[in-house]
Amino acid sequence: MPLSALNDDQLSAATAPLGHNLIIASAGTGKTSTIVGRIAHLLHKGIDPSKILLLTFTNKAAGEMIARLERYFPKKVVSQIESGTFHAVSYRWLKELHPNLALKQPSELKTLFRSIYEKRNFERMNLPLAPFSATYLYEMYSLYQNASLEGFDIWFLEKYPEHEVLMDAYMDIAQEFEQEKIDYGFASFNDLLLRMKSHLEEHTIHFEEVLVDEYQDTNTLQGALIDELKPRSLFCVGDYDQSIYAFNGANIENIATYSKRYTNANVFTLSINYRSTAPILSLANRVIERNERIYPKKLVVGRIGKTHPPKLLMYNDLFEQYQSIAQGIKHTHVPNDQIAIIFRNNSSADGIEACLRELGIPCKRKGGTSFFDAKEIKFLLDLLALLVNPKDMMAFIHVFEYASGVGSALSKEFFQCFLHFGNGNFMQGVLYPQVNDLPKLNPNKNVQLGLFDDDHEIGSATRFKHLDLPHEIYSHPLLKHPKVIQDGVKFFKEFYLLMNAVKGVQDPAQILRTAISSKLYEGIMEMLSTQRGRLKSGEVDSEKKKQARERIQRKANLLLDLSRQYKELRRFVNAMILGGGELSEGEGVNLLTVHASKGLEFPEVYVVDLVDGRFPNRKMMSSIEEERRLFYVAVTRAQDKLYLSLAKYDKMKKVDYKPSQFLHEAGLIKGEFVEPEPKGKAKKARED
Repeated sequence: MPLSALNDDQLSAATAPLGHNLIIASAGTGKTSTIVGRIAHLLHKGIDPSKILLLTFTNKAAGEMIARLERYFPKKVVSQIESGTFHAVSYRWLKELHPNLALKQPSELKTLFRSIYEKRNFERMNLPLAPFSATYLYEMYSLYQNASLEGFDIWFLEKYPEHEVLMDAYMDIAQEFEQEKIDYGFASFNDLLLRMKSHLEEHTIHFEEVLVDEYQDTNTLQGALIDELKPRSLFCVGDYDQSIYAFNGANIENIATYSKRYTNANVFTLSINYRSTAPILSLANRVIERNERIYPKKLVVGRIGKTHPPKLLMYNDLFEQYQSIAQGIKHTHVPNDQIAIIFRNNSSADGIEACLRELGIPCKRKGGTSFFDAKEIKFLLDLLALLVNPKDMMAFIHVFEYASGVGSALSKEFFQCFLHFGNGNFMQGVLYPQVNDLPKLNPNKNVQLGLFDDDHEIGSATRFKHLDLPHEIYSHPLLKHPKVIQDGVKFFKEFYLLMNAVKGVQDPAQILRTAISSKLYEGIMEMLSTQRGRLKSGEVDSEKKKQARERIQRKANLLLDLSRQYKELRRFVNAMILGGGELSEGEGVNLLTVHASKGLEFPEVYVVDLVDGRFPNRKMMSSIEEERRLFYVAVTRAQDKLYLSLAKYDKMKKVDYKPSQFLHEAGLIKGEFVEPEPKGKAKKARED
């Protein structure tokens, strides 16, 4: 049984009385086994499995825990346990309340936000300072939703008091953004938690125990949602020293103040590490103990056998470092997929990847652009989303932004035209527009926002007569829109032909095959491959463009392969939206950002570019303590062998580097670290 395999510390935590329990689970100490043991203990005590809620940060983590439980309990029992990420669980609950709720990705909502922002004429406001861009304002608003329970204006002006003169405009944009999401039935990932929290304020969902994995990564909003659940018992597992998501809104105070916020809370510490060898753990301890000790602990070795001390690799040049690491990997007996190269900055991965591929060593990169965030994949998924939900304005805008001369604001007008001429039915308005017996096209005009006016403003379609369009395109009322131009008409033609070809089809693979082979997608591939083949001089490198096109085609075919296991379009689209970020492709050496490496382990690990300015990254860091936690996470991924590397010089940038302070703290470089003096203006600012 799960409990019989636990050590004394794990068993004490897993069998703790119902109440508020915090388990400090250091790297490699068996937190998953402890959580599984805890749920097994609850089931043995006779607690109804449907009254147990397991919240994790990836659906994969929840799936692994449920799979372990199914080894010991009937599937019909385990399947009643509510489990998944905060967002996935909230989404399931909200879908029961609002069946037409449409979950949208951040990139899509950013487009909606920008379409609202672009309607404001900041130039006429005669401002003493430039307003923030739409993208930055959206990111700040999203961060605010995760990080604060007070008003957006209060939170924002604490950071940017000089923008008070713009705050009314910013608030107006945010309020219109929220209203449009409601009008179109959209929800962001943040909205799932906000709306669930609001629902719980008035309706109780009773749970005997709520278990939270990776508790140190919870943000203020997630913490508030946990409190609104009001479970009889709360079981939180995390590690203060692995809190590395402050940039994304994680609130380390959630775990730091647990004992103060919950009276009579029990705190358990798991300290036996079963992952790494003694020399690796000793190095990790020497560095992390420099941080404030909220929960005193010391990692204890749980492994026996031969050990290898961590090795410091120093090189004269940056690229020499990457070449040497690639050569070392080529000659190691450890399989490629059991090796990880971990870096603080994405730029480090480019040189490493080039050197590995030069030697024919396969590798896969995680922590950069996701497969599902690639523009060529996002375009296809937006087409599918539009077929699933023809009222999905954001999917339409995202598609039509690729049409030359059509931005997000004009795309929204086109969408409204299709709804109008379809009498509320978008697809009807695209394929079979009604022009008789309809009221005049006159959305609620707002002169300040510049929306188009009555039908008398609509232009003549004769301006496109030279394009030799099919009758059904030429006679379409969209061509009378005063703002549509020739390129927009050509794009609409291909969109129309594709929509007509797939209407009524439900098989996602069949739809994707049609879309990938369409002239519409051919235009997208041409545009993207040209962009990616362009040199800094502005010229297009034909070979580079060809390779980019081949990569686009490979990605499209991979999406097609993924779709073949689905027979229903809606299920495929939902799976891609909720689970896409956790799917991966490729095999070989793992190239990982520190954040992407969290929760993983490898027999052989390289942590690269350990120089001051890159790791710690003094430009991006929120604090030296968080950078130290990042270093701690990176080195504790290693099971058997740990290599720490750096270069003294970068020939390309002509920059000298000094070893990272963490190498000094680890005792690998003698003497205390002396922070380099800032140069130029930065130095003067410090002196002032």
